[in-house]
Amino acid sequence: MQESILTKLGISTDTAVLVLLVLVLIFLALMIFWLTKYIKLCRGYDLFMRGKDAASLEDTVSGLIGRVEKLEDLEKADKDVMRLFNRSIVNSYQKVAVIHYNAFEGMGGQASFVLAMLDLNNNGFLLNVIHSRNTCYTYLKEIREGQAEVVLGNEERMALMQAIKKKDRFFDPDEEILDNE
Repeated sequence: MQESILTKLGISTDTAVLVLLVLVLIFLALMIFWLTKYIKLCRGYDLFMRGKDAASLEDTVSGLIGRVEKLEDLEKADKDVMRLFNRSIVNSYQKVAVIHYNAFEGMGGQASFVLAMLDLNNNGFLLNVIHSRNTCYTYLKEIREGQAEVVLGNEERMALMQAIKKKDRFFDPDEEILDNE
């Protein structure tokens, strides 16, 4: 008889059958794995399409698109309202500084103070409260565009400069109130 290819390669028939059996088992396991994935995909598709024909599915999608468009309109309206609020806070006092000091020698505790309150355009007032042992004096000085019409004391100038240096993080004076996005 003729020699088989396996015997020429030095492989016994039992070993070849065993290797082929292992390969068949591996391919069978892979086939089962991919078959279960396919079945899950078919179930998901069937669940998605169950009770839906093309017209009702189209209605569902168009309804969702309509809801998204309404949400976009609401978002634009909210942005416009926020811009209006930002414009209205320009005139509110938002820059504040306080300087404590001793107005008279011999009195401890730094009971006197200057309060500077300015809006975004640096308009506002300085409130200087001077405490002595027997009395308390209060002075109010108007500030226009960062300047006072009267002479300021050292502490008043310090409070005014501290307040002017503060910036508003949220307001952009060049931003349009209504935009066409």
